[in-house]
Amino acid sequence: MGTSALNGPWPAPAKLNLFLHVTGRRADGYHTLQTVFQFLDHGDRLRFELRDDARIARAAPVAQVPEEEDLTLRAARLLARRTGCRRGATVQLEKRLPVGGGLGGGSSDAATVLVALNRLWGAGLSIDELAALGAQLGADVPVFVRGRAAWAEGVGEVLTPVDLPEPWYVVLVPGVRVSTAEVFAEYAGSRPKGDLTAYSAPIRIRDFRAGRAVNDLEALVRRRYPPVDRAFTWLSRYGDARLTGTGACVFAEMPERDEAQAVLAGLPPDLTGFAARGRNRSPLLDAAAK
Repeated sequence: MGTSALNGPWPAPAKLNLFLHVTGRRADGYHTLQTVFQFLDHGDRLRFELRDDARIARAAPVAQVPEEEDLTLRAARLLARRTGCRRGATVQLEKRLPVGGGLGGGSSDAATVLVALNRLWGAGLSIDELAALGAQLGADVPVFVRGRAAWAEGVGEVLTPVDLPEPWYVVLVPGVRVSTAEVFAEYAGSRPKGDLTAYSAPIRIRDFRAGRAVNDLEALVRRRYPPVDRAFTWLSRYGDARLTGTGACVFAEMPERDEAQAVLAGLPPDLTGFAARGRNRSPLLDAAAK
């Protein structure tokens, strides 16, 4: 077996859902949504060691991520099958984002694998082709592949790029793993079957910009996960606290980095968090352009 030197690090940035409306439920059980994705300049990091034996493996176990559920391996194998690539790779993941935190860590990791190995293997797929592959791995993967802040509809796959302010954020990590499937199941179960008025009416981008948008799942998640409610209550003292996606992470916008750091300095012992800058262009795009 021949190998190459480690290539990287390649960024796998976090994302925030700046709002989340659930607009209905399709016949196949999937919910239709409206949301806005914005990236952060904070996330996981990946490195790759190319192999000549076509084997795809991870360099070390990842806490809370069994190998059969590891999206980095699934993404690499999917790309290899799609392109007929005969080379392999060992994937080294530096996990900095919480699992089940609503920051898109697994989806971002998968997207970075697709973009990085497409280049390192010389596979030659276009961004559109990579995004289509990513959609097979998860609804959020295409937005990370495309790397632009976006207004999203459908089940999250219909993307329209948007230009947004790029403020600093304080992001709190409550230390619980939220099950997106369970949250949506409970939300759907509380809605009368077939009653579309039980869901949010679709809005337009201008409504979001005017502040007429919320996270429809916030109350449910806060009730179901007390540590999320605790983080939300604490951060609300310093700004407009919001839940990203189905959580568990809670965030608030800050005017400057210094204000964000000052808030973090006062965190109680049972909470952790970080400060990050919002980005409309993903750091992954910059890495891929080098």
